[in-house]
Amino acid sequence: MSYTPKQVLFGAAYYHEYQPTPRLKQDFDEMKAAGFSVIRIGESVWSTWEPEDGVFDLEWITPVLDAAAEYGIGVILGTPTYAIPPWLQRRYPELNVEIATGRPFGWGMRQEIDVTHAAFRFHVERVVRKILERHASHEAIIGFQVDNEPGAWVIHNHDAFERFRDRLRKKYGTVETLNETWGLTYWSHRLTDWSDLWRPDSNFLPQYDLAWRLFQADLLTEYMAWQTAIVDEYAGDRFVMTCMSYTRPTIRDDAIGQMMTVTAGNPYFKAQDALTLPDSEIKPQTWWTQGTWGLYHSADWMYGTRHEPFLVTEVGAGSIGFSSMNHPAYPGQRRQSAWALISRGAQMIEYWHWHTLHFGPETYWGGVLPHSEKPGRTYREIAALGSELQELGDRIVGLTPDAHVGLLYDHASKWAFEKFGPLAGPGGWPIDDSYSPLVEAFERGAFDAGLQTRLFHTSAILDFDPAVIAAEIPVFVATAYYVADDAVLAWLRDYAAAGGHLIVGPRTGYADLEARARLEVAPGGLADVAGAWYDEYTNVEAPVPVVAVAGSWLELPDDAAAVEWIEAYEATDATVLARYDHPHHGSYAAVTTKELGSGRVTTVGALPNPPFAQGLFAWAGEIGSARPWRPAAGSVRVHSAVNEAGERLHVVQNWSWTPASVELPFAAADLHSGDALEAGAALSLGAWDVRVVVTPG
Repeated sequence: MSYTPKQVLFGAAYYHEYQPTPRLKQDFDEMKAAGFSVIRIGESVWSTWEPEDGVFDLEWITPVLDAAAEYGIGVILGTPTYAIPPWLQRRYPELNVEIATGRPFGWGMRQEIDVTHAAFRFHVERVVRKILERHASHEAIIGFQVDNEPGAWVIHNHDAFERFRDRLRKKYGTVETLNETWGLTYWSHRLTDWSDLWRPDSNFLPQYDLAWRLFQADLLTEYMAWQTAIVDEYAGDRFVMTCMSYTRPTIRDDAIGQMMTVTAGNPYFKAQDALTLPDSEIKPQTWWTQGTWGLYHSADWMYGTRHEPFLVTEVGAGSIGFSSMNHPAYPGQRRQSAWALISRGAQMIEYWHWHTLHFGPETYWGGVLPHSEKPGRTYREIAALGSELQELGDRIVGLTPDAHVGLLYDHASKWAFEKFGPLAGPGGWPIDDSYSPLVEAFERGAFDAGLQTRLFHTSAILDFDPAVIAAEIPVFVATAYYVADDAVLAWLRDYAAAGGHLIVGPRTGYADLEARARLEVAPGGLADVAGAWYDEYTNVEAPVPVVAVAGSWLELPDDAAAVEWIEAYEATDATVLARYDHPHHGSYAAVTTKELGSGRVTTVGALPNPPFAQGLFAWAGEIGSARPWRPAAGSVRVHSAVNEAGERLHVVQNWSWTPASVELPFAAADLHSGDALEAGAALSLGAWDVRVVVTPG
């Protein structure tokens, strides 16, 4: 089941219960004037729904639902289960999540709970059923949200650990099998009984660590499936979703997405100068992204959850974050970000939130209305966007974004690289996350080269015919795919043989599904078809220049370099395209390529800096079947998608204060005005501007 609205839903999370003054009618007047078609309510206030154990107040929200129906604004009703009431904390202190064995998180935040606990489940089911029995049939409700941003903590509570031990016993059968599989002879860790298994807090065995993290993801997935099944009983033909923060430590978006009607997520991003193009900086990515490419990466991730259009449940209206994180969008950037997300498949843009709070830890997380509650610049810009999207109707929903580069994503490898990754921090110890930099460098390189990406999870990749993907997506990247399944490696080989261009990045194929290093030369399962291999690797402490081999097809900028990591590739029958400019590393290949069937396999043995990655994808994009529109102006990007009527929308954006003009490479029509535009016509863009042109699909 999937969900496609008649037009892009537009609105904000709305919390009338937080307002310091009664202004329900005024709020709805202003929301309607701003083009709002949806609000999200109810998900944060369990203690309001159930102020005492078994005592329910279910009517406080009725005026909001009735007003929404009167104004023709749809409602997404959320379950309040991620923020438990004080009386429940007091009655059942054992519900508090332990973030280490015997170390409760404490109370006073949110999501401080062991979601596996039977007492928690009892109270969750009771409050959810009470709310839905009373309100699920209300005419204003168009959908339901289950919980909120799940997966905040790795659960170390006693019952969770015992479940983990039981899981190992059922999977491996005997301790001897576990001993052999995990290599527990090492450091005298062999078990004689299942009770010998130590707690995970001080564990330093990679096989144990990976099993523990995969188990934690399954705990969360089971909890979300359990609560979703309750909501499904009341949903009828309305959609059911949860809003995902994709960087949460135990979330598997691919697993949770499959139980929902539609994907929904929160792609927060840093605005102002962080969105300027061109951009040469490498900025850290956390729960908010930095850099224009990061905004698109978030959208690709959401689309990749189900390979369907998605809902944006939270994005910044004003400043996002806490009192020291104040970067309200420049004029035009809110419109730009909305169009960026829509071009990648978003069919709802919802801001967090309607009015800026006057209390609490998120006092300075800016809403559509400021603390004064008087509409200002933010409101005016959002209202103008609401009117624009409303006028375009169904031409911008159900979009299928074009894709030139596929990107493999693997949760197991990500978790394996959080504690035992190859990238070094201070003192040589692994950084907290080696996986994301090794993936993001390639995603950013494709973006900088003007190519569009689509994310594929390893859990679902075998559902796709590699020949079909090779015909549709000319380049496919497998990087940091460390915990590698032989079946997936075979799929990658088949993709290349069928005509695709496979790019193999660092650490791909190095270990098996237990995170054990393979006995074969690297890259495991791919070295023969790559025509290149390595068995030595280096953490480099300074950038090492990378230069294209004279006469090769590849062209690289002068500042192309390997950073942090190098694999010493030797070519057997591959062509070497680039080497390192270094007295030692120069003996090895930085980039190799070899034909395979009607396609090719290219290896990249380093973490590329942005110029290196951009040069790589500028070359890879040219040898593929697609020829995307890549304007010469460094601040302009074009992203395209096909709507349900078969029209191709080209979203042209100028990410800069400096106005730009680009030449249309084809005849098109202006989406907004319908005016015909000839091939070769100049398309003018102001500062932080968006133009959308349409061609037949």
